[in-house]
Amino acid sequence: MEPLEKLQQHLKKLPGLGYRSAERIALHLLVEHPERLGELVAALEEAARTVHRCGRCGNLAEGELCAICLDSRRNQRAVCVVEHVPDLVALERSGAWRGAYHVLHGRLSPVHGIGPAELNLAPLFARIARGEVDELILALANDVEGEATCHYVTEQLPPGGAVKVSRIGFGLPSGGGVLYADAVTLKSALDGRRRYD
Repeated sequence: MEPLEKLQQHLKKLPGLGYRSAERIALHLLVEHPERLGELVAALEEAARTVHRCGRCGNLAEGELCAICLDSRRNQRAVCVVEHVPDLVALERSGAWRGAYHVLHGRLSPVHGIGPAELNLAPLFARIARGEVDELILALANDVEGEATCHYVTEQLPPGGAVKVSRIGFGLPSGGGVLYADAVTLKSALDGRRRYD
């Protein structure tokens, strides 16, 4: 395989990049701005050496803990559980959550061979066992796998309701109408209804 084709094949494996985008990036780096190639390689190597999973929540970190886990201004006893780091980033960008997080790095999917052992669940259950968590907000996908994961997590909690558990609301997007919503979205919107004052 030619080096250019090999580079394009590797770029194409990145999320959101198809053949044309991979080709455009490869040509940009090799022909139009080759001086950027060394900087990109150095940045990737440095990130690979220094960035890893936070030991507490699974977010990206450069030290043992991520910046969110180290932030004393956040409510560390309220934990929002998400599937992936981009979900955490989206919530942070919204400014809607000022508590802690826990990243599972996936969701239960027996069809794909993903069971509890493949998810980042042990540190979450350890935090709960140590009495460090008062509330869990489950911000997982609104599908069968997301529901199965939520069910599994709640089944593992200590009895007696010491940890309050809630699920993020799902429903119609702002500005969206009933006509174009699918059945799952409409059911979630109706199930998640609240009193209108």
